[in-house]
Amino acid sequence: MDEQKRDEEQTEQSEQQVKSEKPAGKYLRMKPFAFIMLIFLTIICTAGLTIFALTFGEQKVVEVKTEERPEFKKLYDAYDALQQKYFEDVNEEEVVYGAINGMFDALGDPYSDYMNKEEASSFNENLSSSFQGIGAEIQERNGYIMIVSPIKNTPAEKAGLQPKDMVLAVDGKSVKGMSSTEAVLLIRGEKGTEVTLTIQRGEADSFDLTLVRDDIPVETVYGDLDESGIAHLQITSFSENTAVELEKLLIEFEKEGMKGIVLDVRQNPGGYLKAAIDISNLFVEQGKTIVQIQERNLEPQIVMADNRSKYKLPVTVLIDEGSASASEILAGALKESANAKIIGLKSFGKGTMQEVIYMEDGANLKFTTGKWLTPDGNWINEKGISPDVKVDYPDYASLPYIDPNQTYELGTEHVVVETAKRILEVLGYDPGEVNTVFDETTEAALKAYQEENELEITGILTGDTTYALMDAISEKLKTEDPQILKAKELLGVTPEATTD
Repeated sequence: MDEQKRDEEQTEQSEQQVKSEKPAGKYLRMKPFAFIMLIFLTIICTAGLTIFALTFGEQKVVEVKTEERPEFKKLYDAYDALQQKYFEDVNEEEVVYGAINGMFDALGDPYSDYMNKEEASSFNENLSSSFQGIGAEIQERNGYIMIVSPIKNTPAEKAGLQPKDMVLAVDGKSVKGMSSTEAVLLIRGEKGTEVTLTIQRGEADSFDLTLVRDDIPVETVYGDLDESGIAHLQITSFSENTAVELEKLLIEFEKEGMKGIVLDVRQNPGGYLKAAIDISNLFVEQGKTIVQIQERNLEPQIVMADNRSKYKLPVTVLIDEGSASASEILAGALKESANAKIIGLKSFGKGTMQEVIYMEDGANLKFTTGKWLTPDGNWINEKGISPDVKVDYPDYASLPYIDPNQTYELGTEHVVVETAKRILEVLGYDPGEVNTVFDETTEAALKAYQEENELEITGILTGDTTYALMDAISEKLKTEDPQILKAKELLGVTPEATTD
């Protein structure tokens, strides 16, 4: 009986198990049409929920952002309107770039700028390493690109570019309205390639200047020691290694009997603040002020000279209209805290400091974070530093450039002829009356110059003759520079008497 009862219970459990499995089996045997419709409805519902989440979820995020920062609501609205209704596809990257650039333009500050990846790379190279280009510091000024100063021994200097020259176009493309970083991208290029700048100098007619790009040297200090023991040290920019370069030359000249120092920062556009402070520290006595730094809503912070070894020889400083930023910090420090005489022309007048923030995509944000004051608390922005002794460049230093590709000969009447006549006159040749007419006297003077300089004697101004004239007048300026001569004179150093 017990076995019979167990069999009945097992049979009942098996029947119950079969009953519980039957619904699942029935579901799996659903008709194909019904199964397909169910899948279709599931996809529709899922897609609807996804679209709802993306649309209203994104809107909610935007709403949260604009609630937290309501000043950006217009920006989001404008961007959305362009994306939805502009008649062509909108390049998101370019639109965002334009928006950020617009914020910086709205500041009205020529020293604040947004640089995309390419522009940032060019900017960083200029500060810290060598680069390939023409070698000129430029700045946007009133919608135009202005030459602040050419860098020593570069194509820009050799071609005769001058401070305050206005660049109207690069390779025929107008640069009006461009930022300086945008213009740099057009001007720079591979070594050996040509770039043509359209230059406006003063009130004269514009002219084209073709330069061959080259490696721009990273060396920033050049020096020589004359027979009287005066060291002339030209600082072309303030880079990471400028202070080290300068001190190396000072040590060398000190061993050779240096008695006085002329620090030349003419046509020096500036650079690192630290470099200017480090160089000032070589001459300003410990505890005296080098510069004052003032950031927004803060009192000026005074940077004082430290206890490093000082050069106590007499020092003069040369400045001109191309001396800016760090050059002016150095000049101000030595003028007001080391009693150095300043010679030359009023400096450029840049009394602000900039900070660079590096973005993840390689772009840079460069903007003004404060201003600097001289030791006595003077803010020289847009005013410049006035020299103690004003000395002008000779008139021939600012003569217009003569294009070697052009030809001028007997009978030509052109403003360039006047320039050529003045150069010949300065070099000791008689071109007759200095005017715009290329006459027989001019031809004779030019032939005499060609003969003495082993050039083809044609009496025609073009090619090698033009290059030779421009190089000769440039060399004369270097050897007879009235500003350097005055700076040396004011040092009060006289050569030691010698006996035969």
